[in-house]
Amino acid sequence: MFKNFDFIGHKKIWFTFSGIMIILSIISIILFRFNWGIDFTGGTILELGFDKNVTVEEVRDGLREDGLQTATIQLSGNMSGETSNDVIIRTRNLSSEEAQTVVGHVKDKVGSGDVKRIETVGAVIGSEVTRSTLLNVLISFGAMILYMSIRFEHRIAISAIVAICHDILMVLGVFAFFHLEVDASFLAAILTVLGYSMNESVVIFDRIRENLHTHRRTDSFATLANDSIHQTIRRSLYTLTTTLFCVASLYFFGGDTTKNFALVMLIGFISGAYSSICVASSIWVTWHEHLHSQRNEPHAVKAKKAKA
Repeated sequence: MFKNFDFIGHKKIWFTFSGIMIILSIISIILFRFNWGIDFTGGTILELGFDKNVTVEEVRDGLREDGLQTATIQLSGNMSGETSNDVIIRTRNLSSEEAQTVVGHVKDKVGSGDVKRIETVGAVIGSEVTRSTLLNVLISFGAMILYMSIRFEHRIAISAIVAICHDILMVLGVFAFFHLEVDASFLAAILTVLGYSMNESVVIFDRIRENLHTHRRTDSFATLANDSIHQTIRRSLYTLTTTLFCVASLYFFGGDTTKNFALVMLIGFISGAYSSICVASSIWVTWHEHLHSQRNEPHAVKAKKAKA
C-alpha cells in the first residue's frame, strides 16, 4: 500500500498539519484550561443506604442527570454478589444543595433510602506529587535523549523527543477543548503514550542506523529515510492496529470510569504512529540536509570564484 509513497517528500504537509494542531492544542489549553478530577482537587463522599440491594450501574445511571457518571462508586454493607444495600459515592466537590439534589436523583432512579453521610475530602494527588510527576517526566526525557544519543546520534534523539512532545500536546489539547476530566489514570495513560511513541521512533531510527552502512553513498538522506520507513511501516501498522483494537474495546465497552483512560491512549497511539513515521523522520532529514548544505556552501562559493 505504501510501497512507493514518498513520506519525506511530503514533509511540508506534515510540518504544516502538525504545526496547526500544536497551535490549536496550546490555544485550547490556555483558553479552556484543564478539568482537574477529584484526585487533584478533592471531592465529596456520599454514603447512601437503600431499602433493597442495588448494583453499581443502577447508581451510575442515577448520577448521569447531574453529569457525575464518572464518579467512583463502591458497594459496602451487606453485599450479595455484585449488589449491596449500601453505596459509597466519591465525586467532585459539591455544595450542600448540590449534594441533596444528587441524592434525590439517585433515589428517583434506584429507590428509597437514607443518607448515612455527606463529607468533603482533600485531594489525593497534591501539588507536591504533581511536581514530582512532572520532574520524573523531565528526567525520563533526559534519559531518553542520553540513550538515543549514545545508541544513535543527538539529532535522532531530539527528533524523537519532538515527536513525543507532539503526541502529548495532541492529548492535552483534546482534553482541554472538550473539558474532559484529568485524574490519576490520565497520568498513567500519558506515560503509556510516551513509551509507545518512543518505541515507534526507535524502531524507525534503528533501521535508519542500519541502512546508513548498507546504502550507497550517493543516496540522499530522504531516500535513506523513505527506504527505512518502507521497511518498518508494516510492523508499525500491525502494532498500531492490535493496540487500537484493545484500547477501542476498552473505550466502548469498558464503562464510564475507563473511557478517559482509553481515550488518552487512542489519541496518543494514533498520534504516536503518525509522528514517528512522518514527523520525527522528516525533522531528522531536514536537519541533515541543512547541515549538508552549510558544509557545501563554501565549496560552491569557491567554485563560482574559480569560474569567474
